[in-house]
Amino acid sequence: MPPMQKQHIQSFSNANVLYFLFAFRICNALLIRTFFQPDEYFQSLEPAWDIAFGRSSGAWITWEWRERLRSSLHPFLFAAVYRVTAFVAQSLNLEATTKAELFLATPKVSQACFAATTDYFIWKLATKAHGKNSQASSAALFLTVFSPWQWFCSTRTLSNSLETTLTTVALWLWPLRNDPKKPGSNARSLRAALGLAATATVLRPTNAIIWIVMALYTAAPGADINPTRALWTLAVECREAVISGLSVIAISLASDRLHYGDWTFPPLRFIHFNVVQSLAVFYGRNRPDYYLTEGLPLLLTTTLPFAAWGCWVAFSNATYSADCQKVTRPLAISAFVFVTVMSLIAHKEVRFIYPLLPGLLVLAAGPFAQFFSPLPFPRTVLKKTLLGSFVAVNMTLAFYISQVHQRGVIDVLHHLRRQHELGGASDTTVMFMMPCHSTPWRSHLVHPNIDARALTCEPPLDVPVEARASYMDEADQFYADPIVWMHENMEDKTSLRARTLDAQIDIHQERAQWPEYLVFFEQLEPTMTELLSKTAYEECWRGFNTHWHDDHRRHGDVLVWCLSKDK
Repeated sequence: MPPMQKQHIQSFSNANVLYFLFAFRICNALLIRTFFQPDEYFQSLEPAWDIAFGRSSGAWITWEWRERLRSSLHPFLFAAVYRVTAFVAQSLNLEATTKAELFLATPKVSQACFAATTDYFIWKLATKAHGKNSQASSAALFLTVFSPWQWFCSTRTLSNSLETTLTTVALWLWPLRNDPKKPGSNARSLRAALGLAATATVLRPTNAIIWIVMALYTAAPGADINPTRALWTLAVECREAVISGLSVIAISLASDRLHYGDWTFPPLRFIHFNVVQSLAVFYGRNRPDYYLTEGLPLLLTTTLPFAAWGCWVAFSNATYSADCQKVTRPLAISAFVFVTVMSLIAHKEVRFIYPLLPGLLVLAAGPFAQFFSPLPFPRTVLKKTLLGSFVAVNMTLAFYISQVHQRGVIDVLHHLRRQHELGGASDTTVMFMMPCHSTPWRSHLVHPNIDARALTCEPPLDVPVEARASYMDEADQFYADPIVWMHENMEDKTSLRARTLDAQIDIHQERAQWPEYLVFFEQLEPTMTELLSKTAYEECWRGFNTHWHDDHRRHGDVLVWCLSKDK
C-alpha cells in the first residue's frame, strides 16, 4: 500500500471511529429503558444530587455514604454535570417538564462519553497487540460494538463502568512493548497508566489485582532480559507507582475531606467492612464457581468461546508473534488471577469482573478474525450464517435486556413525575412498598415536592456475627407479613375517610399517614386488595416490568394505586 494511502486510512480510522463511537454510545444511553443495579443510582447519582443541590433536595443517601465507604470522586463528577445542567436550564428559562428531562439525559450522555472511550481504547489496545489495520483489531471493534453487555452496562452510571474505562486506557498506555530508543516516553506512558490505575483502584479497590499482575509480569525476567534488568524495571515501576499513587491519593483525600467534612480514606474502610467484617454477604452469597459458570458467560455471551481460545493461544508459544504475546499474555494472566481472587469472596456479581472485558475482547479478537476471515464477509456460506447468527443473537439479547426486562420500575417514576407536573406546584406523596432500592430515586423523581418513602434494608452494622443469621431489615419484616407490618407502621385506614383533599400528609412519622400514591409489585396485589379494598384507593396505573425474576417479591407488573377524589 502506498504510504499516502496508508496514512489516509489510519487517519480516517482514528478520527471517524471515535466520532462514530461517541454518536453510537449517546444513542445507546438515551435508548436504555430498564433497571439493572441500584448502585447505578444510589452510589453515584443520589450522592451527586445531594452534593449539587443540598440535603433538602430529597436525595437518598445510603448507609455506605454515612459510613464513608465510597470515594466521593465519582459522585463529584456527576454533581458537576447536575450543576451545569441547572445553570443551562435556568439561563434558558426552561419549564419544569423540559428541565426534568434534561436532568435525566445529561448524566446518561456524560456516561456515554466514557463508554465510547472504553470502546475506542479496546480497539487501540487491539492494534497494539495485533498490529494497525489488522483484521484482529477490526474484530475487537466489531466485538465491543456488538457486545450485549457493553450495550446494557457501559452507559450506566456505575462505578464499575468508569473503572472499566480507566482500566482500558491504562492497559493501552502500559509499556508492555518497551521502545529502548525512547526510554523517556516509556516512563511517561507508565506514569500516566499508573495514575489511571490508581484512580480506578480508589473507585474499586479490587482493581489493584490487575495492576499487581501487570507490574510483576513486566518486571519478570524472560528470555530476552536478565534478573538485573528485571529488578531495575520493578524499581522504576515502584517509583512511578509511588509518584502516581500519592498524587491520586492526595486528590482523593482532598475530595473526601470536602465531601465528608473529615479526613478519611474510603478504600480502606470499604475493605474493612466488606472483607474483614464480611458485610457484603448480607447482600448475597454465591457459589465458588459463579464467575466461571455464570459471570463470564453473561459478560461475554457469544464471544466466550473465542475469548477462551484467545487465552489458550496467549499462554501457548505458538501462533502469535513475540510482540503480540507481550500484550496478550499479561491480559490472559490478569484475567485468570482476577477471577481466581474474586472467586474467594462470598458476594459475587457480574459487574465486579467488568474491568476484564476489554482484555478479554482483545484476546478474543485474534481467533474471531481468524475463524471468520475475511471480515465482515467470510468465505463460506456456513461461516457467513454463523456470523449472521452471532450478530442476531447479540442484538436480540441487547434489545431485550435494555428495552424489556425490568422496565416497569423505571416507567413508574416517569408516570409519577408527570402526574406531579400535571398537578401543578402541590406536594405529591408516594409510598413504595417494594424490596428496598427497587427503583431509582431523586435522579428520576427530580422534583423536591415529590415526597417519597420506601422500605429500607440497612445491614447489621452493630449486630454480633453470631446474631446476623436471624437479622431482618425493614423490607424483610414487611414481606414476612405485609398486613401486620401495615397495621403496625401505617395509620388506621379508617382515617382516610375523614381526610380532606388538601390535608398535609406526613409519610415519615412512626405511624405513617397513607400517601396519595402506593407503588408495589403485582405479587403483592392480593394482599393490598384484602387490606384496602373498601378504602378510597384504586388502581390508576399498571406497567409491565419483566417476564421473570429470581426474587419472588418482584414478580409481575408494577402497580400504582392512588387515592380517588370521588370516594
